[in-house]
Amino acid sequence: METVDAVRAAIAERFPVIMVEADENAFAKLQQHRPAFAFNMSEGLHGVSREAQIPALLEMLRIPYLGSEPLTLALCLDKARTKEILSYHAIPTAAFAVVHSLEELRSLRTRFPSIVKPLHEGSSKGIYNSCLVRTREELEREVMTTLAVYGQPALVEDFLPGREFTVAVLGNGENVRVLPIVEIRFDALPAGANPVYSYEAKWIWDTREDPLKIFDCPARLEPPMREEIESIVRATYRVLRCRDWSRIDLRLDPQGRPNILEVNPLPGILPRPEDNSCFPKAARAAGISYHELINTVLDIALERCGIPVPESPLQAAGVQV
Repeated sequence: METVDAVRAAIAERFPVIMVEADENAFAKLQQHRPAFAFNMSEGLHGVSREAQIPALLEMLRIPYLGSEPLTLALCLDKARTKEILSYHAIPTAAFAVVHSLEELRSLRTRFPSIVKPLHEGSSKGIYNSCLVRTREELEREVMTTLAVYGQPALVEDFLPGREFTVAVLGNGENVRVLPIVEIRFDALPAGANPVYSYEAKWIWDTREDPLKIFDCPARLEPPMREEIESIVRATYRVLRCRDWSRIDLRLDPQGRPNILEVNPLPGILPRPEDNSCFPKAARAAGISYHELINTVLDIALERCGIPVPESPLQAAGVQV
């Protein structure tokens, strides 16, 4: 709710705001209020396409909204489908397999080290320090844990040993803007931890009271590497048809080439700097405050939808968001 309230406060500087909970009553409330525009930040309730639920309702009601369309949101929550599309477009991503059962696992040929992830999760859910596996026994343990705990297939990827980055993107078409690149610094993790931005690293070891100094932003990169990362990010944003904003994660392979890890068309936007939320962190490095970030992406989406962007709060008074 802290994030929801922070977004509401930022928008309310310019527009009247109606709050609609993204639950089973959302359709009736949207039908009743008919807002002129929806700032979608819903992650949905159930199923592998849950992030597409509210945008699909909005499209049914012909209410324009912020962010990517339902197809992109559903695809990007399926890590394997995302990687298949990227591979088709010759965008580098680690070799992988999807495992649905122990029987499939027994016939799987894989290289070590590998990393095991739930197929349909975000925010490092299900990616623990133990998910970096180096033996067949560790692989079986982590795959079986994913199948049992999350009730979904496991993604098994070749582990990429190089530096890791996350890149915030704003805009559409020719006006796509890449914000300062964030690097995840694994030397900030506790001694003995694997070099993985795991659930423990994101939510347990990194606390508001004692934040990990785990990020460099802007990342310290030579110009050729920065340009290569930005080029791959722009291509990924384009082929997956992302709109308005996204956050894209990459890691360097053994040859030092950037590979896409995953794409987040519904990026996390925790408002407090001590929460180490990467999109607002990149924005701050670009000189954009939190309220400015929210209103910037709102204006980007309004322009895409052909809705005039008001120059003053007075002009916005008739537009409910």
